[in-house]
Amino acid sequence: MTLSTGQATNVVVVSNSSDNPFAIDVAYAMGQHEDIADLISMKQFMNSEFCPRFISDEADFDNIGRKLKGKAVIIVSTGSHVKSRQELAMSNLIIARAAKENGADRVILVEPDLFYSAQDRGPHQSLGETSFERNIQDVKKFDGQPFTAKLYAQLLKLSGVDTVMTIHNHSDSVQKMFTEVFEGDFHNLIPYEIYAHYLLNSNILNYGKDGEGLVLCAPDKGARDFVKEMFKTLGLSKAKFIMLDKERSDERKVEIKLHKESEHTFDGLDGASIVLFDDMVRTGSTVVKSCQFLKQIHPERMVFAVSHFYASDEGRERMAHPAIGEILTLNTLPTILNRDEQGRLRKKMVVLKVEKWLAQELCNILDLPQTHEPNPYKIDMSSKNPRFKRKIWFSEELSELKS
Repeated sequence: MTLSTGQATNVVVVSNSSDNPFAIDVAYAMGQHEDIADLISMKQFMNSEFCPRFISDEADFDNIGRKLKGKAVIIVSTGSHVKSRQELAMSNLIIARAAKENGADRVILVEPDLFYSAQDRGPHQSLGETSFERNIQDVKKFDGQPFTAKLYAQLLKLSGVDTVMTIHNHSDSVQKMFTEVFEGDFHNLIPYEIYAHYLLNSNILNYGKDGEGLVLCAPDKGARDFVKEMFKTLGLSKAKFIMLDKERSDERKVEIKLHKESEHTFDGLDGASIVLFDDMVRTGSTVVKSCQFLKQIHPERMVFAVSHFYASDEGRERMAHPAIGEILTLNTLPTILNRDEQGRLRKKMVVLKVEKWLAQELCNILDLPQTHEPNPYKIDMSSKNPRFKRKIWFSEELSELKS
């Protein structure tokens, strides 16, 4: 592989699917122009068992089992409509083992939406370290279930993975446990600068030069630290910060109110622009209820910013609610770029593509020289979005649109 600086390097970027466009873009951003399918064969036996093969020179009998000696192998893993997460996870383990048994010095798994993070604790107090004290109701939720996140981490380590990189993982338990299993070589990247750059340089929200009329909102106490850091990264001294509280009466019913520890109340916020941040969305019910609750401020605009967008059909239907003006998300689940996947929400969707950002972070971890870009993301927006003017590809083009 050759870096953008023109320097050759011993790095091989592959995926658990040879036609994964996200992985291909990460590889390209790192300077690897060879097709992933030309580097690894996703072989499958007649009995359906998976047996990947790093492709080597057929005439080379001197380096059998040493094809990857001295190299770092990066496995880029994302969700897919073609394979289940179980299949993809098993593929990661087998590819990592193939890399190590063929001489790889280091195996890095890049999984932007870390698999099995929802099973982040088990049916005993000792199974999962949380930032809160687990009561009997919390332990009961996991009664009969496995602590799958820990199992996945241990299996990855056993298979030969040395480093794991993910984006905005929400679970304290997962973060602590992966850090322990990988002896500190776990990287949970939070996209503060990417969100901040887009919010500061686009016309998605209206506010004064020091943040007058802008409100940042955390949907619950768990999101407070993330939103406070976003507040600091934006650097708008007159913006406001509010925190909501949700009380769940059962699996699908929540009541929203202003949290008693919220830094600001609703006083003086009428007509403000609000951005509600969260790490993930599934059913969309809490998001819509939060936005409906915030409607009492009579906001000029309401934007929902979420890192992992894997809403169900039901969720997409809910989020078409007029309480949400626009949805800002990342392509950690690349299928969100599909217009059919967006459905009726495509007029609200803005997707920030982060492959180049990940490539830069990988270069940092591997201590590789690189051509650094301060705002390494691309923008995908449907022409159905009212703010669409023309196809935008690079973050630097935002200033042209704003002027």
